Amino acid sequence: MHALDIRLSRSWAAIDGKITVHLAFLLLFPGFFFYHTLLGLGLIPAILGGYFSPVALMLTPPLMCFYFLAVKKDKKYFTNTDFYFVLFIAYYSLVLAANFAAGANRMILQRYVFSLVFCIDTFIIFRMMDLNDRRFGLLATASLFLMSAITFYFSIDGFFYLRSLDEATNPDSLATYQGFARSYIYGFLIVVCIIKSIGARVLLYGLAIASLFLNGARSEFSAVLFLIPIIELYYARNKFYSVILVLFLLAWLGLNAESIIAMLPDNRILQLFDLSHSSSGVAREQLSREAWRTITENPAFGDFGSYADGHYAHNILCAWVDFGLVGFVFFAALLVWPALYLFSDGFFSRKKSGEFVLACSFVCISIFWALTAKAFPDMGFGAALGAFARYRYGQDKVRRQAAVRQQSG
Repeated sequence: MHALDIRLSRSWAAIDGKITVHLAFLLLFPGFFFYHTLLGLGLIPAILGGYFSPVALMLTPPLMCFYFLAVKKDKKYFTNTDFYFVLFIAYYSLVLAANFAAGANRMILQRYVFSLVFCIDTFIIFRMMDLNDRRFGLLATASLFLMSAITFYFSIDGFFYLRSLDEATNPDSLATYQGFARSYIYGFLIVVCIIKSIGARVLLYGLAIASLFLNGARSEFSAVLFLIPIIELYYARNKFYSVILVLFLLAWLGLNAESIIAMLPDNRILQLFDLSHSSSGVAREQLSREAWRTITENPAFGDFGSYADGHYAHNILCAWVDFGLVGFVFFAALLVWPALYLFSDGFFSRKKSGEFVLACSFVCISIFWALTAKAFPDMGFGAALGAFARYRYGQDKVRRQAAVRQQSG
């Protein structure tokens, strides 16, 4: 009877853990989008400030609790990827503690502390998420369509920017277009990995491209375009013909770029075709040069917080500046290793899985953003490693079960 009670309690813990993880995703990403929509329309005051930080802090204890329970229940749940992520978080925390003691810029330290929390939360969410849960899939899909509808309905002159409505009672707390785009692309990646029909995926790609174009977030827009051929090549039965088709489409777009641009409304996304006229692109290039100068002057240990708050390189160089050469190599390895593993282990497999698509998508866009757009470690890094750890655990579990069947047979 006692053993039965233990099994029942573990089952309930697993169910509660799944519900908590799914709720955490919905609160952090679609929830952020809907909260700021209501805030931008003046329907609510900024009762949670900027929303993401307080909600993430509130979710961290229960998420960590259920993660530890999952590891306690099954020791093999804690894979090598989990170990390396924990080791990176420990190194990250040590660097922050040392710089806090040395009197580093408090604003920059606070930004990194929140980044640490976001990485932990997204790692656990994507590590424990159940893509086969029908209710969660429906909620994620409904949220994505609602976010798209809001983007289309409230766009003005081809741009979704709620601040232009001047309705917010607390405009300083209203999210920028990047915050809305982050919620959108995370929702898109969940939905695209559970859709098996190529026709439905094509419609979803069109919806995402249109929504992010109106949003104006170039990093997220580019990431979707970057992912589409990767996902479709994965699903394609004949990789060679699919590559030829992708090259043909790219060539066609290149030859007709001017005509396509002329048909589109004026939008900052179009600056992607000529970054020399983009103030943001020029500024980021300058910040990268300054980061590289800091690295050449301090190659081993970097120079944590040697820039004004917010004036960090928007690429992987900021990891070298803040965490030194060891932290940079460790961080880069944690992105490159999963990418190589996924390409060699599952990309050419005949059996397709949503778990692979999710892991591959986040790893690929994390590398893409590390090279082009985001300050790191970004929360996408936590999501990428969480999704990858989940995929590896599932693969290892299948192999163990096959080995047991082979021995028993």
